[in-house]
Amino acid sequence: MSQQSFRALGVSADVVQVLAARDIHMPFPIQELVIPDALSGVDVLARAPTGSGKTFAFGLPIVERIGLSAPAPSALVLVPTRELASQVADELEAIARPKRLRVAAAYGGAPISSQSKRLRGAHIVVATPGRLQDLVERRLLKLDDVRTLVLDEADRMLDMGFKPQVEKIVRRLPNERQTMLFSATLDGEVGELARAFTRNPARFSAELPAEADSGEAVDHRFVKVTSDGKVDALISELEAERGLALVFVRTKRGADRLAVRLSRRNVRAVAMHGDMSQNARERALARFRSGNVTTLVATDVAARGLDLTDITHVINYDPPEDDKGYIHRVGRTGRAGRGGSGITLVLPEQQADVSRVAVRLGHGEQFEREGMSVARPKLVYTSRRGRRSRW
Repeated sequence: MSQQSFRALGVSADVVQVLAARDIHMPFPIQELVIPDALSGVDVLARAPTGSGKTFAFGLPIVERIGLSAPAPSALVLVPTRELASQVADELEAIARPKRLRVAAAYGGAPISSQSKRLRGAHIVVATPGRLQDLVERRLLKLDDVRTLVLDEADRMLDMGFKPQVEKIVRRLPNERQTMLFSATLDGEVGELARAFTRNPARFSAELPAEADSGEAVDHRFVKVTSDGKVDALISELEAERGLALVFVRTKRGADRLAVRLSRRNVRAVAMHGDMSQNARERALARFRSGNVTTLVATDVAARGLDLTDITHVINYDPPEDDKGYIHRVGRTGRAGRGGSGITLVLPEQQADVSRVAVRLGHGEQFEREGMSVARPKLVYTSRRGRRSRW
């Protein structure tokens, strides 16, 4: 498909002008695929990873289809985390401003009373499922006039256990509505959700922009370390790099401890995890985004929804538990065509498990390059008597 301009896709001139002011001139593949059908009002199912430009894929049609006199709220965007809610709301607010449409976010960790005031008269609401359900049950927000529903990062919402809340919310919405679902995968439970919530949807699939999906976009490295030398190895990696580093650890307590240890070694670092208040998390993220600190130490849950294009490298201080965890973590770098590095520190007792993840994801050669051996895969066979044996 030849690339079309935003104007050719049906985006109005005043909104195109806002995009141009942000140095956005041509649509990403997912935007080019989705926008025409979304503007026509049909349901949409889109498989698209984080960083592919999906926010504007659903945001631009929402802004173009809502009139200034439309009831509030007319559109609802459900997201899995408060960080993502804040980021999506900021993106939508920018493109909604020329249309004089109001956008408001609702998420946990902030006073519900002040959020409910901001929601009054908002044409577009971006919310996490738990906080939205709370607002609705307290009769602080009505969803009777919602005509467009977006489920963003639906796979993560299910991973985080939000399915019951999402189902309750959808039951409160008008049957006559447009539903758009965006997810990294449309299989399994996400597919069931899609079948339940959409009618004759248009289906699309898009990867990251071609330049970001090249083999050189992200450099995958695995570094052999010992317990005593692990922090030194991390600092060495941080000093060798020149951008923003996102360092993953397994626990909240571990994030705090590591951030303190790094700060004592003159590394500008801050922790972010689920036990921090929303204000503290936003302050930490703001310091990181501005470059005031160059290292953000985070747990998996805290880092969900982060959509920063300037992260130059992701370091797995504690390796992820599985393939999906590795993909989600390292996917935070190499955004929008920029290069990046994914570095995993590996203790001797972790080599077998990490090597299996590396091999399955096509990084076995990089793993062996460090002098570590790839673990032999566990094979399972079934005997004639039906017993399962492992060797």
